[in-house]
Amino acid sequence: MTDHKPIVPVILSGGSGTRLWPMSRPERPKQMMALTAEETMLQLTARRTPAGERFAAPIIVANALHADMVEEQLGAVEARAQALILEPMGRNTAPAIALAAIAAGGGSDPLLVMPSDHVIGDVAAFHAAIHAAMPAVDEGWLVTFGIAPDAPETGYGYIQVGDAIGAGIHQVRRFVEKPKRELAEAMIAAGDHAWNGGIFLFQANTYLDALAAFAPDMLAAARASMDRAVREGTRVLPDAAEFAKSPSDSIDYAVMEKATRVAVVPVSMGWSDVGSWDALHAISDRDAAGNAHRGEVVAIDTVDCLVRAGEGKRVALVGVSDLIVVADGNDVLILPRGRSQDVKRIIEAMKHSS
Repeated sequence: MTDHKPIVPVILSGGSGTRLWPMSRPERPKQMMALTAEETMLQLTARRTPAGERFAAPIIVANALHADMVEEQLGAVEARAQALILEPMGRNTAPAIALAAIAAGGGSDPLLVMPSDHVIGDVAAFHAAIHAAMPAVDEGWLVTFGIAPDAPETGYGYIQVGDAIGAGIHQVRRFVEKPKRELAEAMIAAGDHAWNGGIFLFQANTYLDALAAFAPDMLAAARASMDRAVREGTRVLPDAAEFAKSPSDSIDYAVMEKATRVAVVPVSMGWSDVGSWDALHAISDRDAAGNAHRGEVVAIDTVDCLVRAGEGKRVALVGVSDLIVVADGNDVLILPRGRSQDVKRIIEAMKHSS
């Protein structure tokens, strides 16, 4: 591997986080919450790549409404951002990463793009995958990390792993968006597909060059918004009028599915996107009866439930099983385990009733 500059972590923290309602809300999305440990998801993400010889200080891209919260949480774990880019509005991941690439100088600095609200149980395996990716990154490849699948999930995108281009790294044959169950089962049975975990590694200029080729309007809007940005210490506020001109698109659609030099490092690292209450139950510590609970909870003759009691709340259960029960503020959520994706139906229903 050639000598290279420290890797710049780019932490994407723009999500509104409604899938874990009622605890997660637009004003307090899930990355700002301590869901799986004593530290919040954002804090855990920042601590995965400590600043030093290997990693530079991170660039955070966040919703402007969360600026104080982000700074407070990073300060609590002594993770100091080199830049906190505050999006004036959400335009999905591709423009957000463009802002970060420009803030990093737009040169050959390697950028490690990570969502702020994912769990990685085996950080050593993650670091080994980063190491495996770097030779290809140095050669101008766009690299993604393919999560070893353990179930035919239909809510994830998939990556078909192609020919090896180096030790532990392969060319991407194709991306498959959220397949139907039969196709997901077939892909897992074939053994050559991985989940798309939304984590990427590439040089800043490689990404910006790809945007110039495949999404020039997006790149122009990002550059103009950064040229006219207001800077307050480490805070960067891109110009709202210019950034609003950017198309809204994910990095997958805008770049990864169109570029030719795209590689994948398959890795098993205890990953979860904690995208639902069911996903949280699956990775949580459970008691002898299979219950995962936090807060003031009393459970009698209760089996395989996820129970969360918010501050000042007490939840008591007797003689029930396979439930998700979440009490926070003035809201209570109760639904059967296995149906937590239906939270979005609740959100929609509440919008129409208000």
